[in-house]
Amino acid sequence: MSDEKETSNDDVIDADVEDEQSPAPVQEGGLVLATEILPPSLPLIPLRPRPAFPGIILPLVVNGAERVATIQQTMETASRAIGLVLVKDLEEPDKPENLHRVGVAARLLKILHQEEQTVHVLVNTQERFVLDEVHEGKDGVLHGRVTYRYGAELSNNPELKAYSMAIIGALKELVQINPLYSEEIKMFLNRSSLDDPGRLADFAANLTAADGQELQKILETFDVKKRIDRVLVLLKKELEVSRIQTKITKQIEEKISKQQREFFLREQLKAIKKELGLEKEGKAAEVEKFEKRLKDLKLNEEAQKTVDEELEKLRLLEPNSPEYTVTRNYLDWLTVLPWGKFSKDSYQIARARRILDRDHYGLDDVKERILEFIAVGKMKGDISGSILCLVGPPGVGKTSIGHSVADALGRKFYRFSLGGMRDEAEIKGHRRTYIGAMPGKFIQAMKSAGTANPVLMLDEIDKIGASFQGDPASALLEVLDPEQNASFRDHYLDVPYDLSNVLFIATANQLDTIPGPLLDRMEVIRLSGYIKEEKIEIARRYLVPKALKNHGLEKNQVSVRRDALEKITEDYAREAGVRNLENRIKKIMRKAAREFAEGHEGKITVAAKDLEKFLGKPVFASEEVFAGVPGVVTGLAWTSMGGATLQIEATAVPSRNKGFKQTGQLGAVMVESSEIAYSYTMAHLADHGAPSDFFDKHFVHLHVPAGATPKDGPSAGVTMTTALISMISGKPVIDKLGMTGELTLTGRVLPIGGVKEKTIAARRTGLTTLIFPEGNRKDFEELPDYLQEGLTVHFAKEYNDVYRVAFGEPGGTPSKPKKHKKKD
Repeated sequence: MSDEKETSNDDVIDADVEDEQSPAPVQEGGLVLATEILPPSLPLIPLRPRPAFPGIILPLVVNGAERVATIQQTMETASRAIGLVLVKDLEEPDKPENLHRVGVAARLLKILHQEEQTVHVLVNTQERFVLDEVHEGKDGVLHGRVTYRYGAELSNNPELKAYSMAIIGALKELVQINPLYSEEIKMFLNRSSLDDPGRLADFAANLTAADGQELQKILETFDVKKRIDRVLVLLKKELEVSRIQTKITKQIEEKISKQQREFFLREQLKAIKKELGLEKEGKAAEVEKFEKRLKDLKLNEEAQKTVDEELEKLRLLEPNSPEYTVTRNYLDWLTVLPWGKFSKDSYQIARARRILDRDHYGLDDVKERILEFIAVGKMKGDISGSILCLVGPPGVGKTSIGHSVADALGRKFYRFSLGGMRDEAEIKGHRRTYIGAMPGKFIQAMKSAGTANPVLMLDEIDKIGASFQGDPASALLEVLDPEQNASFRDHYLDVPYDLSNVLFIATANQLDTIPGPLLDRMEVIRLSGYIKEEKIEIARRYLVPKALKNHGLEKNQVSVRRDALEKITEDYAREAGVRNLENRIKKIMRKAAREFAEGHEGKITVAAKDLEKFLGKPVFASEEVFAGVPGVVTGLAWTSMGGATLQIEATAVPSRNKGFKQTGQLGAVMVESSEIAYSYTMAHLADHGAPSDFFDKHFVHLHVPAGATPKDGPSAGVTMTTALISMISGKPVIDKLGMTGELTLTGRVLPIGGVKEKTIAARRTGLTTLIFPEGNRKDFEELPDYLQEGLTVHFAKEYNDVYRVAFGEPGGTPSKPKKHKKKD
């Protein structure tokens, strides 16, 4: 460092420092020992995070190969002197510019421990110095040319003696608060005199827990009076911190003592109560609770044996043991289940009919089937062994029928959904070896129901999944099989539990996704949906009153007229169920509620002409049936949302190369049906008055509209064939005709499914003449009279039967339609 830089750094070194340095100490007689002379140049050891003060013996840890080598070299010199300097920035490397200007010279006394990169040494600090110049050698070792600042003899100064006494008083007070400092003070007194105020100030500063940079300022204060002033401030801070620490420690000790006292008192109180018989300890109370539960239960032999063994184990286990918690939870589940607890069944047919009619309008075939089911239970004495599966589109009332059946039988009702379930443990539980193990859904349902013969509704059984965690559908086989569920064994309980008295009612939108073995164990009841008249009555009797109540409205405030309900069912809610219809009615009620909230007075009557105000533009356009257009035929289709009509179109383009194309997002089975229709038509052109070379000169295109909707199934075969023949012959089919049926290459018409849904769709669209396969005659005749009313239905064995009816040929005489008196 240059002299100019040293003189300009007045903010670091005290401005009142005298320029004359104090003379070096000499032996009596004017001689100085060579070993006591401090050299003018010292190897430097950077310190972190505190500086060293003169007059103190302290251990020092030096890291780094260069620093270790410096220590070894210094030990071989006569003076063994090194310079200890605090770094300015702890994060920066040990460079000359990162060192403070004032440090302490020290003598190496002893190497305590040495490794390759670290050395532990004992040093005796001597005097302050000011760095005049610092340079870094090639080996990375820092060397500095220094000017020493020897302490002057000031013990005869009365003012400084008073300062010294103040420091001693503060140290005594600090020792009283924190006895840890007493040992260091004793060591200092053995080596130094209290008459030297400078050394005393350095020792006191070193004793504090002040910040390193703050201590550096003390080290750089050469004026003893100012140094003592600053040290006294540090000591006062240290005293305050020590007092706060002592206070906190005392508070913690008092709190711990209080808790220990309360613990002992509680233990004494527990012992006294136990002696007096007023209270049992935790484990005894748990055992007594389980034994009390068991008195009202009728366990099977294996379950009773398991409970006895677990109770004995619980008595032997310590409450703090992990096994104790596992055993207690297991016993809790075993004893909370309704072993042998049955609710009394009600088999009153008239009461059951009233409940079903009260909760549901229409669905006569479903109601009759449920009443038959209850009648069998009355004759047999129980309804065990039956698993019902209600299949139908969304919103037709499958779940609410389950509620009604439970109400009619007087049984508890519990519902849970199987939709999306992918873990087998959800059905059969987890083994007790797993942390957080629990029984499966069925055991949990039995606990919630509280009886051994509830009605359990398994919603969305067609949407159950499978994954690497197992196949829940396969796990359901044991639950729903009447031959197995009398001894259903949950993985958690691991004892047989009787589920044979449970009435299981499953719901599904379709049967295709239900595994065959599972479907085989269930009795299927189909809910095909509602026709327009039924939906209007349901809205009038149930949905409108319910919506009024849920929106805080009265009957005399809002009225929805019948013509409005008719228009809602036709233009806004055309699905098979009534859920969307209910949502539209809710929307009307919300709009009405807002008008009343904004100050409307008088009754709001909603008519058909007002619906656009409440519901916006109609969602559905009228299902237009094309009449008199060659190549266009109306087919009847089934979807998971109910029945629907399909307009199948065919056209031909003159071409040198023949070909056939299908569009409309058709599935693989439907594409096959179209190819069968194409082949059959091509083979029978002459039979229908068409030129035999028609397909050789035309490219044929078959389209099923609503191209964004995927379609599949074989039942459009006769419709596609009729569309092709109509297109070739140029003759349109008769008016208001709908047809369905699977066609073979030989012209046979095979039966299809969804007769009821397709009939409902035909009535909704206004079709009056229908063609079904002969194999579906029985299905149609089983339909309620009100569905058959006004329809002329033909049953075809082969395609020629379809052709005669579709084009009004002789032999296609329509059957006489049924007439049915409308229900009230």
